Amino acid sequence: MTMSDVLAGWDRDSFTAAGLTHDWYRRGSGPAVIVVHELPGITPRVVAFADELVAAGMTVAMPDLVGRAGQAPSRGALAASLAKICISREFSTWAVGRTSPVVAWLRALGTALHREIGGVGIGAVGMCFSGGFALAMMVDDTMVAPVLSQPSLPLPVGPARSADLGLSPDDRLQVARRAADGCGVLALRYRDDRAVGTRFDTLSELLGDAVETVELDSRRSSDHSVLTEQRDEAAVARVVEFLRQRLDIA
Repeated sequence: MTMSDVLAGWDRDSFTAAGLTHDWYRRGSGPAVIVVHELPGITPRVVAFADELVAAGMTVAMPDLVGRAGQAPSRGALAASLAKICISREFSTWAVGRTSPVVAWLRALGTALHREIGGVGIGAVGMCFSGGFALAMMVDDTMVAPVLSQPSLPLPVGPARSADLGLSPDDRLQVARRAADGCGVLALRYRDDRAVGTRFDTLSELLGDAVETVELDSRRSSDHSVLTEQRDEAAVARVVEFLRQRLDIA
């Protein structure tokens, strides 16, 4: 299957903000949801998940941050994408207590979409290295439906990084305030996924009852991608339901 086949029906554009420029793909109608891909990039199964959100009544934006859009996962593609996030200044791969710079670009994209589309707000789904980005986007009041799937940055080397949510101190305070004011958060993972570290404990401590956690029994030691490669049907259904409820889709 070629890239054009995988992304058939999706419109590609470029967006510049916060000193960064990335391509992004768009499809659908209704409230905006930003789906931020996992490693190695916008794979066929990431697109398939995004298409389900389109079918559920959402305008979906897929930023293209690393990898080659439409490419199937492979060891080579994974290694190349991991190398990029490790050396790029856009991603806080190792730092503790820091929001990744690319989040400013994502917030700007979300603001632009909400200004155009309107509604009660926007949603975001982050996965793997981008899992925590959806949480960091809560700094903006337009973000009303953040979904974190297997958040994995900073890389869980040592206790401090394993527990860190990828938020600067100021963003951490703002996220906690938004949660206290009623912005719910959905977080998903496989229980034995070492890439997630102890972040779910930190999430519970920071957000309390505002965070709903979906923790799945691991079937294999390699289980990681809840919504795509090791897809769990009930988890996907809960994400769709959460987004529809928070975005007031009838």
